[in-house]
Amino acid sequence: QVQLVESGGGFVQAGGSLRLSCAASGRIFSINAMAWYRQAPGKQREFVATISSVGSTNYADSVKGRFTISRDNAKNTVYLQMNSLKPEDTAVYYCNVDVLTTDYTRNGYWGQGTQVTVSS
Repeated sequence: QVQLVESGGGFVQAGGSLRLSCAASGRIFSINAMAWYRQAPGKQREFVATISSVGSTNYADSVKGRFTISRDNAKNTVYLQMNSLKPEDTAVYYCNVDVLTTDYTRNGYWGQGTQVTVSS
């Protein structure tokens, strides 16, 4: 019913920047919170940042001051601007979107993941 397409991952040197995007489409009535998570090799998926429907944000301590989450409600898209990247930021990044569908079913949907690799 709902599809999420992520883009923007890649390879960057430490100190560099990347911008991730996640666009939602399908039978969307409204979108509530939008978030980013990441999963490094051999580790559990962890929270990175979230943004509410009215723009309130929250970040993991490890990315505060370096990452910025934003959203474009007209495009059903969430972004993650990542600056001052560190090797420990290397992971697969996943978006998660809380959607109320047109049949008034509420579910969380995951993107397919995009690889971010930061070299030292």
